[in-house]
Amino acid sequence: MDFICSRSDWVTGVRLARHALGSRSSMPILGGLKLTVRETGLELCATDLERAVRCEIPIENSGGEGAAVLNGTVVSQIADHLPKDDKVSVQTDPGSETVIKLRCGEATFDLPTLPVEDYPEIAELPQAKIASLSVADLHLALDQTAFAALKAGETTRLSLTGVDIVLEGGNARLVATNGYRLAMKTFPAAEIQEEAEFLIEAGVLADLDRVLREASQASDDTATLFKGEGRLFFQVARVTFVAKTLGEEFPDFERVVPKDNPITLLFKRSDLLETLQRIEITAAEESGAVTLRATTEESAVRLTSSSKNKGEAEERVRLMQVPEQDIEVSFKAEYLIDALKRMSSAEIGLWLASGEKAGLIEPSGDAISASDEGYLYVCMPVRLST
Repeated sequence: MDFICSRSDWVTGVRLARHALGSRSSMPILGGLKLTVRETGLELCATDLERAVRCEIPIENSGGEGAAVLNGTVVSQIADHLPKDDKVSVQTDPGSETVIKLRCGEATFDLPTLPVEDYPEIAELPQAKIASLSVADLHLALDQTAFAALKAGETTRLSLTGVDIVLEGGNARLVATNGYRLAMKTFPAAEIQEEAEFLIEAGVLADLDRVLREASQASDDTATLFKGEGRLFFQVARVTFVAKTLGEEFPDFERVVPKDNPITLLFKRSDLLETLQRIEITAAEESGAVTLRATTEESAVRLTSSSKNKGEAEERVRLMQVPEQDIEVSFKAEYLIDALKRMSSAEIGLWLASGEKAGLIEPSGDAISASDEGYLYVCMPVRLST
């Protein structure tokens, strides 16, 4: 192995690939960054078996094809602190086939290699694409949904740790739930060749989001999707992210979304968000609940919370109109705050049927933000003991 590349290309490639390093794995080889010299350039790969990143950067003065695996954490730390020089040189040490010399400016690193033959095979990109999505739309959809899923290890129900990606009818729909709340975002797909559905762990998609943010060069960039055996591939520019799909069936989210909630509470989003953040301070630790009380006698909602250790709080939030029915309902404040923080419309609606049934939050008013189009959020109430 013997090549030269620009410092900026090297740093970019390493930073992209490191999002898939299995540095915490019991298999040391998964902490490796694989370098493969090809006719078209240098391919950098990393995988923890749940996700993989493959990116290609241009090189010059290549001394022929070859591959090596280096400690990914070490290479990443070096990339973050390279001297301000134009070029990076990578070469197999003439005195040892198991050492790679990396040079940049006056700095030289002798890096031991890991066995190439032990490195797992990363699936090649399938030939047929199934869809194309705007990178900007995908970023937004992930931000507005993935937070609603449980983290891996918090449950044995893998479906509750994932984001369901549905491609149908010219749209992409992302849905996530932890069993007590559900976030859904629908947006137009740039192109769909094959309607399909994929369930992917939210943590894996968080890394996808980081990779796409770093890989996309323009706001109008498109991510192309390819379907593999138990894998979904996302490609933008010269970077491919491979995500392992979950084998469980996602809950029937269409049944979860309320269809007939006659009680409408219309708020200024920022007013409700700021009040919830204050009232949450004295919410009980075990429930995190705040109670909303609205009556047909005033255009305001009274929010309260209390706990033995932290005290009590109460505040009124103005409504855009007087409600048609009285309502008292309690929600976990964190769940409402999470949704409101990820919306940008000036007004939102909270649709309710009773204090025991799920509430529906959607953007509302005449000036719904474009970023909130196709977004809805469902939250189950908290039942407080009396």
